[in-house]
Amino acid sequence: MGRRLVPLTLDNLPDLPQRCRSCVFWELDPVSGEAAVKAGTSTLEKESWISAVLLDWGSCGRVVYVDDVPVGYVLYAPPAYVPRSTAFPTSPVSPDAVQLMTAFILPEYQGQGLGRVMVQTVAKDLLRRDFKAIEAFADARWTEPSCVLPADHLLAVGFKTVRQHPTYPRLRLELRSTLSWKEDVEMALDRLLGAVQKEPALRPL
Repeated sequence: MGRRLVPLTLDNLPDLPQRCRSCVFWELDPVSGEAAVKAGTSTLEKESWISAVLLDWGSCGRVVYVDDVPVGYVLYAPPAYVPRSTAFPTSPVSPDAVQLMTAFILPEYQGQGLGRVMVQTVAKDLLRRDFKAIEAFADARWTEPSCVLPADHLLAVGFKTVRQHPTYPRLRLELRSTLSWKEDVEMALDRLLGAVQKEPALRPL
């Protein structure tokens, strides 16, 4: 099974599920979002938002392909680009973090570890860009797919609660913890394969 996680662009935006392509829940404030839906311009607003963030900040999402079939995606950006975030009771997102806005995997591809792979891919991208953490507003009472991710899922992939709330807690994943996990695994593999070599001693100049 070939898995690929490709940066989200306007070219592959049509590979997102139809309802997600026209959803501007996070991209606009509640009033503007409702107006865009009523006017039938939400798809254009979504494209405009992605274009602006790509130009101003850079990559803000990944599309997941399995054997060249689009099966899911993840969207993220600094909170300054996410107007809806200020509407949550546990806002604001910490200044050293990027907000994990939303993610989705087709039901028939769930339970295969793709969610964890998505989070690790986002973590690698943000580490390269000198961010310290990912934060997300989660739904503690999640019952069906929505724009707000289920708290249980985020906790399962390493997030910790930083601000409690009965419905919308704010969760945080320290990026260094994902890096150290990766390094620990690689070190264990090196030892297993007998590939560890002693570091050469540094000589005084």
